[in-house]
Order: sequence, then structure tokens, then C-alpha cells
Amino acid sequence: MSIKSQLAALGLTGSLLSGAVLIAVHEGEIHHTYLDPVGVSTACFGHTGKDIKVGMVFSRDQCLKLLATDLDKFNQALRKLAPALTEGEHIAYLSFIYNVGTEAFSTSTLRKKFLNGERVAACDELLRWVYAKGRRLPGLVKRRSNERRFCMRDLQNVQ
Repeated sequence: MSIKSQLAALGLTGSLLSGAVLIAVHEGEIHHTYLDPVGVSTACFGHTGKDIKVGMVFSRDQCLKLLATDLDKFNQALRKLAPALTEGEHIAYLSFIYNVGTEAFSTSTLRKKFLNGERVAACDELLRWVYAKGRRLPGLVKRRSNERRFCMRDLQNVQ
């Protein structure tokens, strides 16, 4: 069964489901703890937190449930911080906030531009977020390019 089908079975639909697939593709699926490029303990589909300890192992079902729980948390934060998103913006910014965290998103120039009505400029800001500890990471370049593509998708109907 595909990851999309499995996430849909957990109740994800619409832009939340599309965002989850985008996140899963870029985070990868690793069933044990590892250190991400900036040294944060991580597992499954990029799950981080105090519940992650070195040496832990997870099943696919556990990883999918962690992803669904994380998505709900980040989606709620995103809806408060950036209301009235197009579907494409929602998918893009959900992936982005999942990756960088709520605090980074809330104080970002990207969000300021979005709230100012500069929707295209906000999407363009995604392309600046490709560094980790001062190093440009090819995986982030690819992810941000994909996020921007989603972000721009519906904007001709907004502006």
C-alpha cells in the first residue's frame, strides 16, 4: 500500500494529505533514531522531540502515526499564523513549517510578506531557506524548489 493510501486511511485528506506526501518524500522514512544535519535526534519522517532517544526503533505504523500527529500540530499552528491560504500555499507552507519549526516560521520574512499581501514574494522566500549550520544542502534546495512550485500553483487566482 502506498504512503498516500496509508495516510488517507489515518484520516488525512485534501491539502493536508498532499502536504504529508510532500513531507514524507523529502524527510524520508527511517525506522530508527538518527541525527539530522544539524545534530537533532530524529526518527521516522523527520519526527523530533523529547520523546526521541538514541537507539529507538519504530514500525511503519508507528512512524505514520507520528507523522499524522506532527502534521496536526503544525497544521494548527500554520492556520493561526497564516490564515486564508490557497491550497498550494497550504501544502508548501505545511512542509516548510514542519521542517523549520513554528517559531522560525512565525518570525520569518516569508510570513511577514505573506501577511502583507506579497504572496509571490513570500513564495520566493522559500528558496532562501536552504542552509543548515551555514552549509547549503542539496536536499533542502530540492525541497524548497518543490515547496515553491506548490506555493505558486494557485496564486494567479488570488492576486
